[in-house]
Amino acid sequence: MPESVPPPSLPVTWRPRRTRFVAYGSAALIVLGAVAMAIFIAEPFKLPDRVGFVVFGCAVAFVLHLLGRVRVEADDEGVTIVNAVRTHRYTWPEILEVTLLSGDPWPRIDFSDGRTIGAMGIQGSEKPRAVRATAELAALIRERGEAREA
Repeated sequence: MPESVPPPSLPVTWRPRRTRFVAYGSAALIVLGAVAMAIFIAEPFKLPDRVGFVVFGCAVAFVLHLLGRVRVEADDEGVTIVNAVRTHRYTWPEILEVTLLSGDPWPRIDFSDGRTIGAMGIQGSEKPRAVRATAELAALIRERGEAREA
């Protein structure tokens, strides 16, 4: 990870590109397909069945939305990590470091209380962007964290 990356100006948000495109594109196709199926399906299926198709398509789209909304936000007070199901908020002094090892799906952020949380908003599959985002977040942690380097 490049140490020479300067910290970005705040507030800053990191979010994946490919994951959002795939999640929201797939969600739109699934909902459209469910609606089309509900409209054009053969006669033995009644209105409750047709509504069920659309509801199921919307439920799948919601799960895809949970994957598409992931992000990491940094501001003057700290970092917000929005993962698929949970949102975590931490102040700068609570954050020790961020690491992204080769092959990791996303960086891990270590905290002063011993917890480690994955930051799904920075996708390791987007290698150059992930390395840059991780380096920027690390620079912010060095600049604003409690354990400042000498």
